[in-house]
This record gives sequence, C-alpha cells and structure tokens, in this order.
Amino acid sequence: MKKRILSFMLIFACLFGPLTISAQQWGLYTLYATKNGTKAYLIDTANTPATYKTWTFSSTKKSSYSTYLIYGDTLVRTYTNTSNVLTGGGMSGGIQKVAWDGTVTWDFQYSSSTYCSHHDICPMPNGNVLLISYDVRSAAEATQAGASANKIYWSDKIIEVRQTGPATGEIVWEWKLWDHLCQNYNSSKDNYVTSIVDNPQLSDINYTVNVPPFGTNIDYWHMNGIDYNEELDQIVVSAHMMNEAYVIDHSTTTAEAAGHTGGIYGKGGDFLYRWGNPAAYGATGTTDFNVIHDAHWVSSDNPNYPNYLCGYNNKGGTGGKTAVDVWNPPCTNGVYSLTPGSAYGPAAYDYRFNSTFSASNEGNSEQLPNGNMLVNNSFGNIYEVTSNGTQLWTKSSANSTHAYRFTKCQIRGPIVSADASQNPICLGESVTLTASAFSVTESSPSFTYEWSSLETTDIITATPTASTTYTVTVTDNSVGCSQTAEISVTVDPLPTQPVIAPSGSTLTSSSASQYQWYLDGNPVAGATSQSYDPQVSGDYQVQITDANGCSSISDIFAFTGSGIGTTETEVPLRIFPIPSNGILNIDGIENPDGISVSFYNTCGVLVFREANSTIFDLSILDNGVYFMTIQRNNTNLGHSRICIIK
Repeated sequence: MKKRILSFMLIFACLFGPLTISAQQWGLYTLYATKNGTKAYLIDTANTPATYKTWTFSSTKKSSYSTYLIYGDTLVRTYTNTSNVLTGGGMSGGIQKVAWDGTVTWDFQYSSSTYCSHHDICPMPNGNVLLISYDVRSAAEATQAGASANKIYWSDKIIEVRQTGPATGEIVWEWKLWDHLCQNYNSSKDNYVTSIVDNPQLSDINYTVNVPPFGTNIDYWHMNGIDYNEELDQIVVSAHMMNEAYVIDHSTTTAEAAGHTGGIYGKGGDFLYRWGNPAAYGATGTTDFNVIHDAHWVSSDNPNYPNYLCGYNNKGGTGGKTAVDVWNPPCTNGVYSLTPGSAYGPAAYDYRFNSTFSASNEGNSEQLPNGNMLVNNSFGNIYEVTSNGTQLWTKSSANSTHAYRFTKCQIRGPIVSADASQNPICLGESVTLTASAFSVTESSPSFTYEWSSLETTDIITATPTASTTYTVTVTDNSVGCSQTAEISVTVDPLPTQPVIAPSGSTLTSSSASQYQWYLDGNPVAGATSQSYDPQVSGDYQVQITDANGCSSISDIFAFTGSGIGTTETEVPLRIFPIPSNGILNIDGIENPDGISVSFYNTCGVLVFREANSTIFDLSILDNGVYFMTIQRNNTNLGHSRICIIK
C-alpha cells in the first residue's frame, strides 16, 4: 500500500464495518506537486506560513501525474520526458527519486516508439517501483488476437524496476495485459472463447465503453492508477476505458505472469478479481464507475474501511459529479469468490463520498486513520472531509492530480536503522546490535534509544537462544518524535557433538562438513580430515563444522601411542581372546561398576554397548573388524581393534 508510504504497514482483512466518525483534522502536512509544473510542496495545515517545504525541479522535467514521499524523506515522482515518441494524456516516460535537499538520486526513463510509462507509479517496500506502461501492438497483431477493429492497439503492461545506478534500472518483473485477452468474435484467431462471461479472468479485446481518444490508435484500456498490497503480494490497477479495477498476482515470475497458472493463487497473470463494470465481461450488474482513476487499498489503520478497495469515480457521482467509492471485495486470504456466470461482488459500493465538483479526469483520494478523507479535485482544490462529508480544510488552486497527508512525526521524525555485527550466528554466540539515527529536517536533533530488551544505548550485546527480532525505538527529543527499526537475528543450532571411533592407531570422527583435530587443547596443523593418525600420546578431540559455519567439539579421547589407550593409572588392560569367537574378556579392571564398553563398525556406527561388566557376549554381531572404546563414568580408559570370527 503506497498511499501513506512512510508507514509501509499492511495487514489485509476483508470483513469490517464502519466504526468511527471524526470531526477533527488528521495529521499536519499535505504533499502535492503541481501538474505540468516544476514544484512540489509540503503544506502545513495548522500554522503560518503554510508552506513548510518546497522542492524545485528542472524545467525540462515537469511533473506529469503522481508524486510520493517514501521513508527516508525521498520524493518519487513521474515527469514528462520531452523525448517521448508516444503522446497523450498522463504520459510521463520518466521517473525520479529526489532527496530532501533536492538532489536527484535516480533519473530513469522508460520510453520508445512501442512503450512508454504513463500515469501512476507505486513505490514498493523493497525500494523498487511499479510503473504502468503502454505496450503498443500493430494492427496485424490485434487482428491475430481476435480484435474486430483493424487498428493499432495501445495495450498496457506493468513493470517492476530496481534502481541499478543514477540513471539506470533493471526490470525484475513484468506483466502484460496482452497475454490475458479473450474474444468470441473470430474462432480462427487467438484468444477465442465460446463465452465471455465464463472467462472473467480475461479482458475482452472487443468490449468498449468509453471512446478511445487517439483516432487510429486505440488506447483501449488506459490504465491510470496502481497500488501494491504487500501482505497479499497483489497489485490493483484501474482502467479508464473499461470503468474497472483489476487485481493481479505479483507473486508470479515474469514467465508465470505471461500465462494462466503459477503464483501463490495458481492463476498466473490472469485477473484474480475485477470490479466496477460487470458488462465488460458479459455479466449482469450495475456499472459503478463513469471513468475511474486511483484504484488503491484503503490503509489498514482506517477505522471505517480498513483494507477495502477504493476508486476515484470521476463522473459517476450524483448529477455526474465526482465521487469516491469504497467497496469490500469478497475475499478470504487473498482469494476472491465468484459464482460462475455472475458478476463479482459486492453488488454496490459500501461507502460513497459525493463531491460538489466535477473532475472529469485524474484526481485521487486518501482515507485517513481517524476516518477522515483527503480528496483532490484534479487541477483544482484539495479538501479534507469527515466521513459524513463535512469539509474541514481546503487548499485552493493546488492544480495537482494527487495529494497525501502526513503527521508531524512522519515528516520530521528521525530516520532510524538497525544492524547486527554478524547474522546469522551460532547458538551460544553473542552479537552486537547497533542503532543509528539522523534527521534531514532538524538542525539540532537529540536522540535517545530504547531497545525491546529495555536497554537504552545505541549499541547493545545480545546472546539469543533462538532466532529473534529486536526492535529499537529512537526518539528525537528536539521535536518529540519517535521512529522504530527492527533487526532479525537468525540463530543456527550447533551440530550434534562428534564421536571419535578408534581403528588401530587411527582416530575417526563422525561425519561433518569440516574437521579440525586438537591435541591437549591445541589445534593440530593440517589435521582437517575426518580421520587422523596420532603421532604422540595425549588427549585428542575433533571439532566439526557444519554448512552454516557452526561447530561442536568431541569429548577428550586419550591416546597412549601403542596398544590400548588408557586414562587411568591402573594395571595395563588386556583384551582376550583376539580374534574372538563371540565372547570377549577385559583383564585389568578390578571393579566393573561404572564401566561402559562400546563397539563400532568400520563406518563408525555404534553396534553394541554394555555397562558394568568385563565379559561380553558378541555372538549377535557378524564376523568382521570392530572398534572398542572403554569408559568409566564418561572418562575414556582406552580403545582397541578386535576381530570376531565365529
């Protein structure tokens, strides 16, 4: 959800009713940019002078449609590229990111004779930007697609662009409307279906309601508003010529987006939901919109219609004036219900604001957290109204197509980040967590810190026992504003403690990714294999490391250099008979209490263990070579290799 993009908060729920009505203004600052102009403004709605902040842009890159303010106090704006080949209403071709001080940090152009970005954009939580673009198709392509008109079609597509440099970007995801058409006009052409109403997931290439404006070129859909739902990973986009809003799946790959399967919802790039004009897909129902702009989800913090969908109804209000319509889609966990052959619900909007003005094109609205609404009369005034339509505030002659409201702390609060000295970590390790903050608006900020662990410094040390998310709240006491940041620390478990199995004079560790042998607590240079042949007597251990880089070390294994190893000052141990016929004796242990003897096969797998005895019946084991370790109360007494021949 982009509309109050500083928050980046979204928890989608589909069934809520109206709760509150407020007669108080919400927030403090209103953002707008003059259409075809070179300035953007933050207007202080409560103080004088009214203009808190002004950005000035190049005269060759005038604002074309929408401007947003994202976390970090950076503007993301569309501008009219003077080199555009395609021309028309809402055309941009260029997008910029502009820092608080006016520095242009990104200037990306997407324009040619066959494509051009136009109308709205949507900054995303990952820093990428969604753009609507024309996708020009020849008359021959249109005829093959089943169009009844032998004309050039200006279709639409949506691209997601990741900034790669000051003027470059990578298209990381793409969806084309042209891949999701249907028609029942010509059965010999592409996209033919016998029933339009049975295929609401597709757009009928031969349906028209509004007259395309560009003569021989058919700007057939004219998409103009776009929004992103992070929780559902869905996009909503509005189409002027169709009087509809469409929801599509963003979880797809670009290849899946070109088809009809794949993605979280299994439908590829087909429409998941559409609303506003059932006739566009052959269904019966009331047409709600008469020219739609600014399709978006209502913010989750709105008390009346959280996470509903909203559209700017340019000529669909009372007496043909402008309205803002809010409706609740039939949705469960992002899946939209539909009775086959009928129209998508609801049958009518849940809330309508009827304005007193007529904005025949463009414009937007924003539903605020106290139930109020900001409404922009395109090329005219900006209003804040209550949910019952009472006007609370007006900015006259703004000449803007989009406007958004912010609180004092959204604009002037600290910019906060958190980091970890290493991530992930292994169980038992400590990590240093660091918080940092700065302010782009205040000349003398004064920061205090508070972590969710209740520590109050900018740097803390933590030793989590499981993967944990830490939150730090930083307050700028100079303005009384706070902001939070989170850092998630992943804790990987330690590998299972290795076991050393002897084989004559060779020691072998249980399996792992990496090994390091130790003698008397010191690493043995070059001893990094699973097996090691000790050169001297001493206490040996092996440390293993798994694929995550986490390590465990074995118990001490005492090695005497020849014969059977021992860690007790007893008489030498003697094992007999060797080879054994299945019965094995140990001589030299006067008291077997606490004695534990283990037998391993040549792969290091434990096959037999017995305690408190010095005589062992191994007749259940197959003939072969085995390795024996002797312990008393978990202390190694020795080891030996035996052979069983029955």
